[in-house]
Amino acid sequence: MPVLNRAELSRTGVIFVALLLAICATGAAAREFRAADTQAEDYPTVQALRYMGVLIAERTGGRHEIKVFHSRQLGEEKETIEQTRVGAIDLNRTNVALVGNFVPAMNVLAMPFLFRSIEHMQKVLDGPIGSEILGSFEPYGFVGLAFYDSGARSIYNGVRPVRGVADLRGLRIRVQQSELMSQMIRSLGTEPVEMPYGQVLTGLANHLIDGAENNWPSFVTTDHYKHAGYLALTEHTMSPEVLVISLKAWQSLSPDDRTVFRDAAQRSSRFMREKWRDLEEQSQRKAEAAGITVARDIDRKSFEDAMAAIYAKAGRDPAAAALIERIRKVE
Repeated sequence: MPVLNRAELSRTGVIFVALLLAICATGAAAREFRAADTQAEDYPTVQALRYMGVLIAERTGGRHEIKVFHSRQLGEEKETIEQTRVGAIDLNRTNVALVGNFVPAMNVLAMPFLFRSIEHMQKVLDGPIGSEILGSFEPYGFVGLAFYDSGARSIYNGVRPVRGVADLRGLRIRVQQSELMSQMIRSLGTEPVEMPYGQVLTGLANHLIDGAENNWPSFVTTDHYKHAGYLALTEHTMSPEVLVISLKAWQSLSPDDRTVFRDAAQRSSRFMREKWRDLEEQSQRKAEAAGITVARDIDRKSFEDAMAAIYAKAGRDPAAAALIERIRKVE
């Protein structure tokens, strides 16, 4: 066997230590990021998160991966948002109404009858206003990465057809666990019932609630339509979904990796919109084929007028009032 002199041994030792440090550094930098979503495995938002994970794995050579926990595996949205804020969950897809309990600007996006159409909403979110809002998350323990579509939310129930505000009086309507959503439903003369998303089907089936409000895919994929045969096409909110990463997870990333995550999130948003449009059309056809009564000729003005107090309250906050005005001016 060859005999190494002292100099050769020294050089070998230095090389070995350098290699060991490089391996350790690479290992420390590599991570599996946990992402939470309450929707089912084949839902567009879940598919978008997985697509984002593929992009990140490709761009980082497999150093970073995303493991998606769908179907409320990590809890209901209110619970997962709180866990994300403290860093126990890395990524979270949630509705703006719920994250609005922490990030004030999100409550503006959840305001009823704020957006004139889905196209108007997308133009706002894809422009400077959307970028500014995503940039406002950090003081609250999150970093905003991208917006996902959530369609328009309408009211459905299992008691009677609804065409105007008067038809809603006395009904118990499930809303998200959000003060703003409760105020909105209360303004329509109904009793708001704050309930986790996963409990709505049981609530409808057992008549603990008379109805709820949501978009077409959520109405159908959760089987709500089987217990709520009347849908009023109120389209009262077009609040989007938002993808956030915990500030703790964000700070663990290098500047280059942060760029990779932002780019992958934006690309996943465009991917999600395509999937969403297809599912929305399929869901509407399925509901109507099942015999759901859809009221399209609603008295929209009666609904909008009922929101006056909510807008008056928002107007007392200069920041919220200014943001509402900017959004309305977007053509």
